[in-house]
Parts: sequence; structure tokens; C-alpha cells
Amino acid sequence: MKTYLVGGAVRDKLLQRPIHERDWVVVGATEDEMLSLGYRPVGKDFPVFLHPETGEEHALARTERKSGHGYSGFTVFASPDVTLEQDLLRRDLTVNAMAETEDGQIIDPYGGQPDLEARLLRHVSPAFAEDPLRILRVARFAARYHPLGFSIAPETKTLMRTMVDAGEVEHLVAERVWKEVSRALLEPRPDIFIQVLRECGALEVLLPEVDCLFGVPQPPQHHPEVDTGDHVLRALRQASPQLAVRFAVLVHDLGKGVTPDDVLPSHRGHETAGLPLVKSVCERLRVPNPVKSLALGVCEYHLHCHKAFDLRPDTVMKLLRALDALRNPEKFEQFLLSCEADARGRLGLEDRDYPQADYLRAARCAAADVSPKALIDEGFEGAELGKALDRARIQAVSRLKSTYRA
Repeated sequence: MKTYLVGGAVRDKLLQRPIHERDWVVVGATEDEMLSLGYRPVGKDFPVFLHPETGEEHALARTERKSGHGYSGFTVFASPDVTLEQDLLRRDLTVNAMAETEDGQIIDPYGGQPDLEARLLRHVSPAFAEDPLRILRVARFAARYHPLGFSIAPETKTLMRTMVDAGEVEHLVAERVWKEVSRALLEPRPDIFIQVLRECGALEVLLPEVDCLFGVPQPPQHHPEVDTGDHVLRALRQASPQLAVRFAVLVHDLGKGVTPDDVLPSHRGHETAGLPLVKSVCERLRVPNPVKSLALGVCEYHLHCHKAFDLRPDTVMKLLRALDALRNPEKFEQFLLSCEADARGRLGLEDRDYPQADYLRAARCAAADVSPKALIDEGFEGAELGKALDRARIQAVSRLKSTYRA
């Protein structure tokens, strides 16, 4: 029985990056032997155990054979006879198919170290094509390691396109897709994730609402980059590293994808046109409600934010109510961050100031400072109290607007 550190921990150690979790593979052992040593079983589809002291995952060396479609269409074989090299062969990328012995020796049968040095993401074997989820994983790794100069090997790009053309991506379940998308959006370059999926054709299958934005023109006086898809990628690069913010930025302009050709490059009403599309994406991928709620708010009201200084005080209050800003200031802050990324996601305007956000923050504070107690003391109650409170808050925003200097 021998135990090896494998996968991402070995890769990131060689890259001198922080290691967040460590996975181990055990060669030459049976399930009964693992149990007798105090390991706790956790794997449903294959034998994975938690170490009795560290809690780290230890998996028996195994091989896999394709038996169906999608991520789960595999038959797993684990046995003491399975070698370390056989276990590593089933992995996705060469940089993830290395192991380390207890004394620190690197075992690299498939060229992971040369590919690390060459900054290449390359598939280990043709078996890569058996799991369509690997397309999203490679795109996610590209988004993570792009700042280090990594790119995807040409032959791996070709294989990914072949997999998409074969229809494998269509068999991925929503939960697995969302898990990869949500993780990728938090990587240093989420725009690279979208770009890789588009280049291999997977974006058209998984997020056709986003894919169709590429090639759609916008007015150059507002969007010097012109192309809507390019704008979305630029906005993603500007977005705060929060899942809800980055997803909202990704889908904020979906309405521009359904603008009739005869009115282009104008997109009047694209905010409301995009709402059913955002809802469709969220339902299809089973996006969590807080993420969905922000995405819908940004889609519908991002132009209100951009035009904040032109809004009447009563319209500002309508915006604050629509976004539940008084009761949920954290969500409102995410809304402002999303709109700021949108404003800066334009060619040559990446460093522009965005005073609208500060003004709306101040407006929210002015409205929130209005106390209902004073109105109750004046005798207001019930529905009349609500109306009086609304009037007082509009007056507070009006006073702010008259004295505010950006």
C-alpha cells in the first residue's frame, strides 16, 4: 500500500502557488484495508475515503470506462492491481496528472512538468473526449492561469471542438454546468472562460443568449468597442470578484441579442427585453435566487444608474424601492459595482470615474435616515404612514440633489 499526493496540489506546488486542498491516491489497497485503518468512506460512485486525522480525501487508484453520455456515464474499476500510472492516465490535463511521493519525488509519466514550463494546458490522452465536463474545466483553468501566461494546446482546442460537434456537451446536467460556471466567474480572468467556450462552440450550446451577443453592434459614441460581446468581456474584466456581481455583468445586456436588425445599432428598451432571457438562463442553470435577483435588477435598471444625476428625486426613490436598497444595502452595493463594471467595460474608458455610484449611495443613506417615528408622533398610521414616509424620503433625496457635487 502506497500513498501519493496528486493533482492540483502537485501542480500548484511546482508553480509556487498557494495550495488550498490536497488530494491523495492510494495504490495497492482494498476498501476493507482502508476501513480497518480508520478511514471513513464518502464516495458514492467510486471508493473515496477521509483520512482519520487530517480529513483529507484519499481515493483508491482506479480506471474508468465510458458507458454512457455526459459527466456520469462511466464505469469505475478500483483494485489493488491498478497502478499509479493507470490512475494518472484517466485525468484531464498533463499538469494535473502528476504525483508526489512521501519523500518529495515527482512522478510525471505524461509530461506535466514540461507543459508547466511551456505554460500549456494539454489533455493527457484521447480519453479526455469521454467527459464533456472537461471542456468547462479546461476553460476554467485557462481563466485561472492566463495571468501566468498559460494557453490551451492547439490539439486540445481541436479535441474540445470535436466533442462539442459530437453533441456531448448537450448531456451535461444543469448542476454541474452551474458549478463550473460559478467557479470560473471567480477566477482572475472570467472573460477568458467565456472566450474559450465560444471558440470551441460550447458557449452556443450552454449559454446561447450570451453567444449571440458577439457581432451585435452598439452605437460607437457610447461603446467605442462597438461589438456587444466584446463589451461584455471587457465588463467582466472590470467586475468585482463576487459571484453575484460577475454573473449580473455577464447577463446584463442579453436584451441586445434580440434587437431587430432594422434598428441597429440602437438598443432602445433592451433592459426590459433582456429580463425574460435572464430568467431563462437562471432557470435552466438553476442559479441560486440571490444571484438571480441581482442579475434581474442590474439588467432592468443599469441605465437608471448610469443616468443617476438626471433622475428626479421620486424616480430615485422608485429605483431604491425596486432594488430593496433600504432593507438590503449589501445587494444595492453589488448593484452599483455591477453598473460601474458596465460603465468601465468600454474601449478606452477602463479608468473612467463613476460618480453616479457615490451619488446613489448618498441618496440611499439620505432616504434611510428618515425616521418613521417622527411621522408616527405626528399621528400618521397605516397606509397614510407609508405615503408620508415616502414623501419625506423623496424630500430628503431632493435636498441631497440640490446640494450634491460629484
